[in-house]
Amino acid sequence: MSQINTTINTGDTAWLLGSSALVLLMTPALALFYAGMVRRKNVLATLMHSMAAIPVLSLKWCLFGYSLAFGPTKFGLIGGLDFIGLRGLASDVHGTVPTLAFVAFQMMFAVITPALISGAFAERMKFTSYLVFVLLWSTFVYDPVAHWVWADGGWLFKMGALDFAGGTVVHLSAGVSALACAIVVGKRYGYPHRKPMPHNLTMTLTGAGLLWFGWFGFNAGSALSSGALAALAFVTTQLGAAGGAVSWVLVESLHRGKPTALGVASGLVAGLVAITPAAGFVAPWAAILIGLAAGGICYAAVLQKDRLGYDDSLDAFGIHGVGGLAGALLTGVFAQKSLNEAGNDGALFGNVHVLTTQLIGCGVTMVYAFALTFGILKLIDAVMGLRVSENDEREGLDVTLHGEEGYVLSGGSTAAEELMAPAEASAPSVSTAIASPRTT
Repeated sequence: MSQINTTINTGDTAWLLGSSALVLLMTPALALFYAGMVRRKNVLATLMHSMAAIPVLSLKWCLFGYSLAFGPTKFGLIGGLDFIGLRGLASDVHGTVPTLAFVAFQMMFAVITPALISGAFAERMKFTSYLVFVLLWSTFVYDPVAHWVWADGGWLFKMGALDFAGGTVVHLSAGVSALACAIVVGKRYGYPHRKPMPHNLTMTLTGAGLLWFGWFGFNAGSALSSGALAALAFVTTQLGAAGGAVSWVLVESLHRGKPTALGVASGLVAGLVAITPAAGFVAPWAAILIGLAAGGICYAAVLQKDRLGYDDSLDAFGIHGVGGLAGALLTGVFAQKSLNEAGNDGALFGNVHVLTTQLIGCGVTMVYAFALTFGILKLIDAVMGLRVSENDEREGLDVTLHGEEGYVLSGGSTAAEELMAPAEASAPSVSTAIASPRTT
C-alpha cells in the first residue's frame, strides 16, 4: 500500500523504472521460451498467450487490479476499491519513489504470472477462453494472494511470511494453477503415445537468455531502491540461476547419459524460480545451495508427469510450482535478518518459526490457487468451452484460431501439410516440456 512521503529519491526511481522495463521484457521472453518447445503449427498461438496478456492485464491492473492487491485492506484478505483507475495516485509517494513507479513495477508481475500458466495447456485451448481465464484468474487468484503476502495489511504479511520477489505470489500460485489446468483441460490428442518434438530450440534458448536478463529487474528491482539490498538480490539471482543450471545438467547427464541445451535452459529457470523468494534475504553462498537444490528437485518433479498421467505440456507445474515451493521453504531455512532488517532469521540460524510460517503460507496458497483455478476452468468450460476441436488441434492452432502461419518457407511444408506427414506420428520420445527429462 502506498506510503505518504515528501522525499523522492531520483536514483531509486530510475532503478525501479528500469527494473519495470526489465520485467516487462520477461513476458516476450517467456513467449519465445515456450513457443520454441511446441510444434511449429502452434508457434503463433503459443506466442499469443504471452503477448496478449500484456495489454489485457495492463488495462485490468490499472482499472482495479492494483487496488485489489494493494488498496487498504479488508480483513487482511483483499484490498478495497480506493485506487480504482489509479485514482489519487499521481502525486502520491511510496517510500522513496513515486507511487506510479511502484504501480508500474507491480503491473509487470501481474502480467507475466498468468502467462506462466499457459505452458500447461499449450496447443489445445481456445484463445477466447484463454483471455477470459487470465482475466478471471488474475482477479480472483493473483490479486488476493499478492495482497496476503505483500500488502501492509495482508494476513500472511503480518504473520511474517517471506517472499522477496514472488516465489509464492508468482511461481507457486501459477505452478499449482497450471497443474489444475492440465487436469481439467486434458491431454493433447495422442498423448502420451505421441510426444511431439520441440520445433525450434534456438528460440527457446534465446527466450531463456532474455528471461535471465530480465530476472535481475524481477528480483533486484524488488528492493525498491538502488542500494545494498538491490546489490545482494542481483548477486543471489545470478548464483541461484547458475546453481540450477549446473545441477540440472549434472543430474541429466547421470540419468540420460547426455547433457542437453534444453537442460541448461531448464535448470537456469528452475534456479531463478527458487531464488526469487529468497533473493533479498539470503547470503550468496546460500543462493548457490538453493539453486543446486532446485535443479535436482525440479528435474525429478518433471519425471513424474508420465507416471501420474497428466499432460502439463511445458512443465509449468514441474518448474514453477515445485521450484516456487522449494524456494519458499528454503527461504525459511537460510534467511538472515542481518542481511535485511525487513526479513528474519531462518531455521538454520535458530528460528524454526519462520519455516513454519513459510509452510503455512505455501499450503494455503496451493490449496486456494488450485481450488479457484479448478472452479474458474469449469465455469468457462460450461459457458463457452475450453478446448479446440480435435480437427483444429490436428491442423494446428495458428491456422485454425488466428488464420496465420509462423513459417511460410519456399519449398517447405505448411501447417496443414504437416498434419499429413508421417514423421510426426512416429516422432521419438523427446521433451515437449521445459526440458522434461526422459529415460533413454
